[in-house]
Amino acid sequence: MSMNQPDNQPAFENIRCLLIDLDDTLYPFETGAWTLVGEQIDRFLVEVMGFPQQEVRALRARLFNQYGTTLRGLQVENEVDMDFYLDYVHDVPIADLLSPDPELDRFLHSLPQRKVIFTNANTNHALRVLQALGVQEHFERIIDIYDIYPHCKPEVEAFHKALEIVAEQPQHCLMVDDNPNNLATAHSLGIKTVSVGRHQHDGSPHIRDIKGLARLLTRSG
Repeated sequence: MSMNQPDNQPAFENIRCLLIDLDDTLYPFETGAWTLVGEQIDRFLVEVMGFPQQEVRALRARLFNQYGTTLRGLQVENEVDMDFYLDYVHDVPIADLLSPDPELDRFLHSLPQRKVIFTNANTNHALRVLQALGVQEHFERIIDIYDIYPHCKPEVEAFHKALEIVAEQPQHCLMVDDNPNNLATAHSLGIKTVSVGRHQHDGSPHIRDIKGLARLLTRSG
């Protein structure tokens, strides 16, 4: 794990707005919250859509790689109702998996930049996560899947819409995400990027936990 900026990564100067992904970014993968959502997606594919269980893993991988999310793929190929899908897959006991995080609360409070959640989930799920972590007050806005419809991360149109919503130029924004594909799109647009969690993106500094962002911002300030 590297905490240093690669030579090709712009310094984090003049950052006005932090675009922060939600699941497996604001909280660690090890909580199991997103794992349960993934299990719900599998259940939806089998019990609602009728796909054989043995095909689900490959199907999700194909839809994710081709469309950015399973939902977007199901909308294009199967005309799935977005509201029903999102309510179904997010029906997990978030409050049992996530708890107030005073350290995260202090960290977010210490950052002077605007803070916005940018997620492919819906606002209801995002609010449940923020409330469970006890950090809702730090975010001025949630940009959710409805805000960027009919697109989703990592599509470039989704990022253009997010920039329009926050009314900032790309060079004044920093994207923090666990998905290398999302970071690649952001990076290509001139948005500065940091990868967090299990996966790294070649164009981004990598931190294991979002609170490590403080060290990167301090070094470049």
